[in-house]
Amino acid sequence: MMRQLDYHTIRQIFTRFQEADPAPKGELDHVNAYTLLVAVALSAQATDAGVNRATKDLFPVVDTPQKMLDLGEEGLIEHIRTIGLYRNKAKNVMKLSQILVDDYGGEVPNSRAALQSLPGVGRKTANVVLNMWWRYPAQAVDTHIFRVGNRTGIAPGKNVDIVERAIEDNIPADFQLHAHHWLILHGRYHCKARKPLCPTCIIRDLCPFEEKTL
Repeated sequence: MMRQLDYHTIRQIFTRFQEADPAPKGELDHVNAYTLLVAVALSAQATDAGVNRATKDLFPVVDTPQKMLDLGEEGLIEHIRTIGLYRNKAKNVMKLSQILVDDYGGEVPNSRAALQSLPGVGRKTANVVLNMWWRYPAQAVDTHIFRVGNRTGIAPGKNVDIVERAIEDNIPADFQLHAHHWLILHGRYHCKARKPLCPTCIIRDLCPFEEKTL
């Protein structure tokens, strides 16, 4: 496992991320908190681009839990059948929509515990919603962030929970709000799994990754 970078180096890294992209945004299309929650739930083991294609015609007309219930499970499946595990995801979306209507007045709760109590919503999904909608400095660790955290030494850890805590502990507070977006975008487009684009990486000189590509 990569050694932990020092505070000064981590601050330099995130200063560069901020200069390159001052206001990074998630790439899942949504129109409100509910459609964001659904989009993130659908994105498990799927690409953001694939989810956006599936929801392009859905979210303009189905943007509340009640409208989703009115559409029905089979109606939802017609929109999302191109997404992996679509049947199970459709079941979870219908269940969570019913709970939101019954228990939360049709509103999406802004508590991690309440979000995680919903079917198909894990800690990562809850953190994405908290961060993107309510601008809470929650860190949603996916495969990209796990890889970047370990490769760079910004947030090393053997599992996603350890990496999440390391991000919270090691990244300066003024970068916490956008930290997970900077890391996920860096992992998605630059620090790729099989062939990272090290020659054009803006933090190449600060990164201790020994297997840099030429």
